[in-house]
Amino acid sequence: MSDLITPDHDFMAVVQLIEAAKQRASRAVNTELIDLYWAVGEYVSQKLGTEAWGKGTVEALADFIQRRQPGLRGFSAKNIWRMRQFYETYRDTPILSTLLRELAWSAHLHILTRSQYPEERAFYLRTAAEQRWSVREVARQMDNQLFARTITAPVKMAQALKETRPQANNAFKDSYYLEFLGLPQEPAEADLQRALLQHLGRFLTELGRDFCFVGSEFPLQVGGQDFALDLLFFHRGLNCLVAIELKTTRFSPEHLGQLNFYLEALDRDHKKPHENPTIGLLLCASKDDEVVEYALSRSLSPALVAQYQTQLPDKKLLQAKLHEFYLANVGKGEAE
Repeated sequence: MSDLITPDHDFMAVVQLIEAAKQRASRAVNTELIDLYWAVGEYVSQKLGTEAWGKGTVEALADFIQRRQPGLRGFSAKNIWRMRQFYETYRDTPILSTLLRELAWSAHLHILTRSQYPEERAFYLRTAAEQRWSVREVARQMDNQLFARTITAPVKMAQALKETRPQANNAFKDSYYLEFLGLPQEPAEADLQRALLQHLGRFLTELGRDFCFVGSEFPLQVGGQDFALDLLFFHRGLNCLVAIELKTTRFSPEHLGQLNFYLEALDRDHKKPHENPTIGLLLCASKDDEVVEYALSRSLSPALVAQYQTQLPDKKLLQAKLHEFYLANVGKGEAE
């Protein structure tokens, strides 16, 4: 009798067990490494507070470690100084220190060395831990100036959405950077949609961790007519469908009419009884914020308007806006 052919999915169960164990082992190693760097940073910080240690002592320490542990990486003088900075930065913020083990050391270095404000550092630490960003994604979001964009350009959403689900403010952005698509400045709508599907994993990362892809050109039938929604997602945190309509032109108020129609169709015919009403995101090539505000002010649908960009932002311009924002808020606080 010939051997039975075992289905691949039976073997995949074992492969999944191996992958899960590897991930747990990797997290355990990272936890130990971060704890070690914290302990070294604490030790060096305390020693540098005494007369016995000076700046040259750290160089001597790095040389001593290299002699005792030949080939050991990560303990150069520069990195030891970073460990001290790491400890001194977070030692008085226990709320943040609980998140430290969630990130790789390389991610911490990006956040420590590139953040200009304590709030910026806390923002990236929290967001990276919540979204489980890779080191590459931490660097990308900092290149995209996510903090500056979030502070200076809050999400534009309808009043109905603000009142019923204010937590949506943290789930969406005012602008999405899609430079990884490799598209021209003004792509055709079909090309944009096709590129998003080809790079769906990276698009999901840009959207956020709780977004799950449902489908593209999602069919909606109303009366005797057929319609197709560009992209449909589900958000686990908000427990609702998220309908995304793409517009490769500047935002126009009539775009909301089409999106609202799709939201009604989804809620009537596709929403599960335990789910919240569908949220609509209109993703445009550009927008006038005052026009968006007027268009959303009386909208009864849970809708948002954001823009996408296919090139990295102007860092100097965003940093200037962020600086102005801080000056305005500091001045306001002092006046009060």
